[in-house]
Amino acid sequence: MNVIYEITATVRPDLTADYESYMRNRHVPDLLATGFFVSVRFSRSGNRFRVCYESNDLDGYLSREAARLRADFVEHFPEGVELSRENWDVIESWPKSSER
Repeated sequence: MNVIYEITATVRPDLTADYESYMRNRHVPDLLATGFFVSVRFSRSGNRFRVCYESNDLDGYLSREAARLRADFVEHFPEGVELSRENWDVIESWPKSSER
């Protein structure tokens, strides 16, 4: 069963451009390269961002890779970003219909 690993970030307004660039160009590609995730959705509403990572082995990621990637994040954003994390079990998903 896959899990959605959802992270919500409230970013200080003067850091939003840097945060978005870091996430799009470094953090998400590095995270996908670990092989523990099958998809990522990155969304924004003002200075709040939500990242939904779909994982096929969240425990593996958390035990083997999370500390390294979190340390890199803190190195780039030692302040000005407040994070909350939540895990969601995927009960069922439906593919997009090709017909309307």
